[in-house]
Amino acid sequence: MTETASYDPRFFAKIAAVEEKHFWFYARSRIITCIARQVVSGLRPGYRFVEAGCGTGMVLREMVRVCEQGNVSGIDVFPEAVAFAEKTALCPVVVGDLNEPTIVGEADVVGTFDVLEHLADDRAVLRGINRILKPGGTLILTVPAHMSLWSYFDVASRHYRRYTATQLEQVLRDSEFEVEYVTEFMMGLFPILWLVRRASGRGREIGREDAVVKAGNELTIVPVVNELLKLILRWESAAIRRRWRLPIGTSLLAVARKT
Repeated sequence: MTETASYDPRFFAKIAAVEEKHFWFYARSRIITCIARQVVSGLRPGYRFVEAGCGTGMVLREMVRVCEQGNVSGIDVFPEAVAFAEKTALCPVVVGDLNEPTIVGEADVVGTFDVLEHLADDRAVLRGINRILKPGGTLILTVPAHMSLWSYFDVASRHYRRYTATQLEQVLRDSEFEVEYVTEFMMGLFPILWLVRRASGRGREIGREDAVVKAGNELTIVPVVNELLKLILRWESAAIRRRWRLPIGTSLLAVARKT
């Protein structure tokens, strides 16, 4: 996995500057946190949680808070991300490749959030994550949903794909995971994003640098709109805590167990 293929490290500083307040990161963090709290609640003290592809460390910091009886660490292929994550999460973070993990059979839980879509061979990466987990260990995973939402943002982010629930379940099963729960989320955002993507074009024809500029604009926080979207998305974490399957959304969440 090469840096140029999987992500543009210029985005780390931009994301770190806004993710605590930006509605999308805020809503995703709430959902990941409520699921992670469920997953770790039955584990014995001293369990190990690893975030694979931890980026700038905002979610990792929340995992440190949620996993107060466990040990939390992060892995990312980018040194730039590790530098941010160490300062943000205040836990061990190492540079590492998910295709060739150095931690084998040690984690009770692995979280990987919006990572698979950046990688050409998602099954190979999932098999690498499988090796990190202990037998019976749990994977918590998020990915973007629906190729109909493909746009310049996916081009700028160097995505290979967006998933349907069926596709995600199949990839997990092919990688020796038993799927426990899959749902779409960001339901309130779907109609807005669908209309915006239709108005701006699908994005496959746009050059990468132009796409980076346009995508960077989406990271700008517009105060009133930002708070309104937070409110629209806020209820979803309660639904997902009950393991409801939301009918539509711009992202997918999965919980799976190593078979």
